[in-house]
Amino acid sequence: MIGTDLFIAPFELPFMFRALIEILLLGAVSAGVGVLVMLRRLAFLTDVLTHAVFPGVVVGFMIGGTSGIVPGALVVAAVAAAGFTALASTRRISEDAAMAMLLTGSFAVGVVLVSRRESYTSDLTGFLFGRLLTVDTTDITVTAVTAAVAAAVLALARKELLLRAFDPEGARAAGYPVWLLDLLLNLVIALVVVAAVRAVGTVLVIALVVIPAAAARLITGRLTAILVISVLLGPLCGWLGLVASYEASVNHDVRLAAGATVVLVLVAAYALAFAGSALRQFTGRARSPRSQRSRPSRRSQSPRSPSPPDRQASATSTVASGGA
Repeated sequence: MIGTDLFIAPFELPFMFRALIEILLLGAVSAGVGVLVMLRRLAFLTDVLTHAVFPGVVVGFMIGGTSGIVPGALVVAAVAAAGFTALASTRRISEDAAMAMLLTGSFAVGVVLVSRRESYTSDLTGFLFGRLLTVDTTDITVTAVTAAVAAAVLALARKELLLRAFDPEGARAAGYPVWLLDLLLNLVIALVVVAAVRAVGTVLVIALVVIPAAAARLITGRLTAILVISVLLGPLCGWLGLVASYEASVNHDVRLAAGATVVLVLVAAYALAFAGSALRQFTGRARSPRSQRSRPSRRSQSPRSPSPPDRQASATSTVASGGA
């Protein structure tokens, strides 16, 4: 009963319940997109987009307050995703260089803008790390709509996106516009970043996207199982992170930021998955030599059979005739 109260009682408070709904939605949609991010090895791009939306967050907040954060971030995220796709499609500049320019340039613009405000320190902290416990019904609605749009796009274009991930040359040969598939995936990533920026900030959102899929990949190699585990692991770690933050802050007088605690729980889950994967590999290597030693060789199992009598007779007659 005590254990049940520990995991349920905090969410009887309205602000904790809203935070729970927000992190469950974010955890599911971010983890689902994260599977494609993992397959395409676009973790760095996700980090770039989280920093690229920063000036949009600042400008939106300066114009419309908290209600202007999402629109401002959405406009900048769409421009950044399109700009990266265009830069990466040219052969004059590498993807790494394009991402580095977007990350440093956009983040610098955002810092310059926010530094002009008197509440520079508190605003910067909120923009970077979010305020999960202050989300309202509007934030939850935006996240729910974003999750629905992202899920619909991934469901409709999953075959093409998977073909692009596993065999880009085959996708080109089949007539698919690869640049359009890249742009579509980049826009979905940007959409998830925008949905999460209000709750967990521009820095912590990359953990929600990357870590669940990476941990699921350590557990299984089947793509469907990776998707299922990832989508379940993201919300579960969000729930446990909120419980840990509330328990430490309220009952033990140790203040823990909710968003950062969620990320720490995600990292702990990845560490457990990594340890389990390493243990399985070690056990497999330990059993392999024993099984090879206990298994008799093929030669010892099937000794060489004598030649058939008719073959021996034929060979004898051939030698005899040659000698004569």
